[in-house]
Amino acid sequence: MTGTVSRSFLLVTTALLWSAIALAAAAMWPIYRSPELITLIAAGIAAGTLLAVVSLVRRWSFVITAIAAVVVFLVIGVPVAVPSAAQYSVLPTPSGLVDLVFGVALGWKQLLTISLPVGSYQALLVPALVLVLGSTVVSLSIAFRTRAAELSVISPIVVFVTAVAFGPTYPARPLILAMSLLIVVALTLVWFRWRRRRDTVNALEATRDTARGVQRTREFGFAGARTVVSAVVVLALAASAAVGITSLLPPSNDRSVLRTTIVEPFDPRDYVSPLSGFRSYWQPSSANSALFVVSGVPLGTRIRLATLDSYDGIVYAVGSGRVTSASGSFTRVPSRVDQSDVAGDQVTMSITVAGYTGVWLPTVGLLEEINFDGARASALGDSFYYNTVSGTAAVTERLTSGDSYSFRGVLTTQPSAEEVQSLTPGTAEVPPIGESPAQLTEKLDQYAGGTTTPGERLAAMLSGLAADGYVSHGVGVDEPVSRSGHSAGRIAELVTAPQMIGDGEQYAVAASLMANELGFPARAVLGFVTSDPQIRGDDVQAWIEVNTAEYGWVTLDPNPPLREIPTELPDDAAQVARPQTIVEPPEVESDVTNRQSNPDSEQALQSGLDPVLQAVLAALRILGGVLLVLLVLAAPFAVIIAAKVRRRLLRRRANTTLGQISGGWQEFADALVDHGYSPPPSATRTEIAGVLQVPEAYELAVHADRAIFSGADPRSDEVDEFWTKVAHLENQLHAGLSRRARLRSKISLRSLGGDSVTRLFRQ
Repeated sequence: MTGTVSRSFLLVTTALLWSAIALAAAAMWPIYRSPELITLIAAGIAAGTLLAVVSLVRRWSFVITAIAAVVVFLVIGVPVAVPSAAQYSVLPTPSGLVDLVFGVALGWKQLLTISLPVGSYQALLVPALVLVLGSTVVSLSIAFRTRAAELSVISPIVVFVTAVAFGPTYPARPLILAMSLLIVVALTLVWFRWRRRRDTVNALEATRDTARGVQRTREFGFAGARTVVSAVVVLALAASAAVGITSLLPPSNDRSVLRTTIVEPFDPRDYVSPLSGFRSYWQPSSANSALFVVSGVPLGTRIRLATLDSYDGIVYAVGSGRVTSASGSFTRVPSRVDQSDVAGDQVTMSITVAGYTGVWLPTVGLLEEINFDGARASALGDSFYYNTVSGTAAVTERLTSGDSYSFRGVLTTQPSAEEVQSLTPGTAEVPPIGESPAQLTEKLDQYAGGTTTPGERLAAMLSGLAADGYVSHGVGVDEPVSRSGHSAGRIAELVTAPQMIGDGEQYAVAASLMANELGFPARAVLGFVTSDPQIRGDDVQAWIEVNTAEYGWVTLDPNPPLREIPTELPDDAAQVARPQTIVEPPEVESDVTNRQSNPDSEQALQSGLDPVLQAVLAALRILGGVLLVLLVLAAPFAVIIAAKVRRRLLRRRANTTLGQISGGWQEFADALVDHGYSPPPSATRTEIAGVLQVPEAYELAVHADRAIFSGADPRSDEVDEFWTKVAHLENQLHAGLSRRARLRSKISLRSLGGDSVTRLFRQ
């Protein structure tokens, strides 16, 4: 809408567009679920409205309005979108401004690689502010200052679609929100249509009254009430039908959004199974060395390092490469996770890393909140990943000496030793066992043969391992031989040897496989048991967790008690005792395999690179991003220009010389239309040439008429001469125009509409 804007138009249009933007922004609630989002929406709409009104009053150009929008974004951005970096909750800080600016470019990707909801974590509210503030300024500016006010509803629709695309696969009340937005958008379009018709009618009546010498006061009466009522009725019927159909035929699958198509940035399968390094903690160099210092938890607390649920007969691993494994899906999470629905005791732990190094992060219970401290706090926080199914945490930056963090979690309620016998299997899904030795099944039948219920059989299995098993890590000269590893062959050896000798690595795997055979979903856990605030290598332990219908995941210790291992005496005198071959413990493999590459797509440049080269590479990366954005923005205009070039070639290369003459005239007529001329409908060639009012145009029209109506095919030299005249006239059309006006004529869509496009595609 142009010209003077009435107060009533401003108020009604603003109210309708506010409603549309607010409803569209509400679709972002499943992403954030934080009161800060409500504050952001209110502040973004208010600031955008003020800017649009000032731009209207001051008659600012598009460039000035865009610059003002950037300034407003920088002023309100930190307290609204990065509240943790605002001083006194109002004033922006230098670090907050840096996070705000980088959040415009990086926040979108981070939203897709972090679990939901994110709250006000780091600068992840920045994309929401960009959408709300930008859509408000664009919508109101289009409605107040252009002739096509209907286009103002596109911005709220873009906000809604973006929120859905970045949202979860389980939307909250998607139908109600979508239908509400549809109703508001439809009412907005009806309002614009009625307002335009009313202004047109008033203008015609004013002209007629002026001619008659009559003065009449305009009335605002809403004569289009019937149209609005009809629209509301139609929308109500459509909404009712949509709700009814959705209720009767609900979707069978989750919706596909952007986060379901991206590759997870952290893949535990790229790392060696942490259980394979169990014996390394018992080496003399590590057994008495401090790994990290813990405070805030009582002695005897189990500290989880990693949960393993996939066994292929060789190693127990985190997640599975053969089938979908929920415990293998790690995502970035906010520093806080809502565990209010979990029954258990809250625990707070502080850890300072000493000799430990690796990607697996020691935790207790289920994560509620984590805060990194020290010089690497920001890097560790940005590379923190968590799996809510297994409770396993990881940092791709790898923990090193000096790192520290505080962790608050929930220790779930556990059954007593007596209650284990009454447990029944749960419904959790774990990957199927790849290979389980038959000897293990025989040993399980021996332990649980006299019991009936699953819980009793589970308790009997644990009691059997505790009674028959002995613990030896095989690292000391005085310790009995105990091979490392937990392959199917090693587990078969454990349960068939005259004396059952192993350690947590073997007993946890054997118990987990047995529990699976009993029907309990089971997994192995590697971690530490606190015996002192200073955790050493010899505090390492492995245990199992089984899923039950009563308690969820239950922690069980399958390790036999520490006791002296008696001298081996074979029961069968006829049995020939073969001495066991002493196998040296294998070298401890690196935590990361050779094929592993850092999965973080924002991997920092190596510190060993030349600073000048780093600066050049960073500049090239930024330049590449800018060029990509420019290419995307220029793509529609390039398509228009390419279509016109293709059309010109088809006309110039027509099958007959007569068709080439006719195509040349059509090219000239289209050039007139693209330069803003409007020939009369169904005009003759002479009438079209008269629009330009130059002698050459009349000559071209006469030349075309003579060639078409003569009945003879024109010669090739006549065709060349005709197209030369067309090119000369096109140059005359460009003469005197600015570069911007010439570009506008090249990308004009006026000549590409209607029958010209139909004929073009038919050819």
